[in-house]
Amino acid sequence: MLIRNGRLVDPSQPLDAVRDLRLDRGLVVEIGEHLQPHAGEATFDASGTIVAPGFIDMHVHLREPGFPEKETIATGTRAALRGGFTAVACMPNTNPALDDPAVLATLAQLVARDARCRVYPVGAITRGRKGEAPVDFAALARAGAVAFSDDGNTVMNARVLRDAAIDALAVDGVFISHAEDEHLKGNAVMHEGAVSRALGLPGSPAVAEDVIVARDLLIGAETGKRWHIAHLSTHGALEALQHARAHGGAATCEVTPHHLLLTDETIRTAGAAGKVNPPLREADDARALRDAVRDGVIDAFATDHAQHTQAEKSGDLLHAAVGFTGLEVALGAYAHALPDLPLLRFVDLLSTAPARILGVAGGTLRVGSPADVTIFAERPWRVDPARFASKGTTTPFAGMTFARRVVATIVDGEMRYRDDERTPS
Repeated sequence: MLIRNGRLVDPSQPLDAVRDLRLDRGLVVEIGEHLQPHAGEATFDASGTIVAPGFIDMHVHLREPGFPEKETIATGTRAALRGGFTAVACMPNTNPALDDPAVLATLAQLVARDARCRVYPVGAITRGRKGEAPVDFAALARAGAVAFSDDGNTVMNARVLRDAAIDALAVDGVFISHAEDEHLKGNAVMHEGAVSRALGLPGSPAVAEDVIVARDLLIGAETGKRWHIAHLSTHGALEALQHARAHGGAATCEVTPHHLLLTDETIRTAGAAGKVNPPLREADDARALRDAVRDGVIDAFATDHAQHTQAEKSGDLLHAAVGFTGLEVALGAYAHALPDLPLLRFVDLLSTAPARILGVAGGTLRVGSPADVTIFAERPWRVDPARFASKGTTTPFAGMTFARRVVATIVDGEMRYRDDERTPS
């Protein structure tokens, strides 16, 4: 395939210029100007679009094995393609949890049969994600785990977490923290603040996140284990991360589209559609996150795509499931939150940095790299959950209009998704 006349934006080179891109046999083989098609070669006119290394979402819940009514490998990866993602890392809160090589082998079979994009499994840190006993990290790494997390749960016992970090020093996979102190959080359904008090709902204070972020960063620094903070959402957690880095720490972090763009005020109108962990915070927190992206403090964008059935997200906030779909709205939401962000930085957060943090292929369009490409454009569109590929159709972004849209998604040199308005010749 020859992709012509697109604005190539690749932070790994770095490159931001109108160029042609040739793909062959699953690899990038040529970048140049005014390249001529070879005999029989498919071409794609990318005029007026941005051509980037394939997006990688390092925090996705695909729900299999165990919860196919919520999502499957097939539907989740189709949603990923529509969001411009050529690869996703799937979290381990499945049933059974991704805590054993045999479970990862089952997942690999499902991926080989059904996946439409690349899928990288994240293994659990503790058995059954119960926070009691570490998994066999070497065995999970051999079975394909690229990182480790008890996401959805916090490893509350600091001794268990520290012992796990020491046990895992022999493998490369980064530890990913879900940072919520379960005791401080209690039975919260949203952020603790003026809105929760006005609505009479139990809230989780920002400090519930802050103390776990600070603790985990200290454990990471003391043990030498590479560490990553998932879905960072508070100003205090940002300050803890910056403090750790100022004292020699090298931890990374991610931020979601909903924590950048929405606040606890959203709950007044969205109700259960806005219920998520960590909860939507206050305006000052969202503003601090956006500033941190601009300042280079945030390392990666990640959706925390966590879909449920419509029944589970219906009804009152107290009993509704936690989380919502995110893959198909992410590109537009990120751009809406940060319209002034330079494209090189934007693509780095979505592609190059996640590949580096996870230690996986991709994140670059250098010659010889995998032919995973995301093409997007400044083209307005309206969020319509009825058109989602995901089984999850609940999102607090429903009805919003975004200015940036996916045009096409190419995985391993094959056009896996293109929008309805543009087709390759």
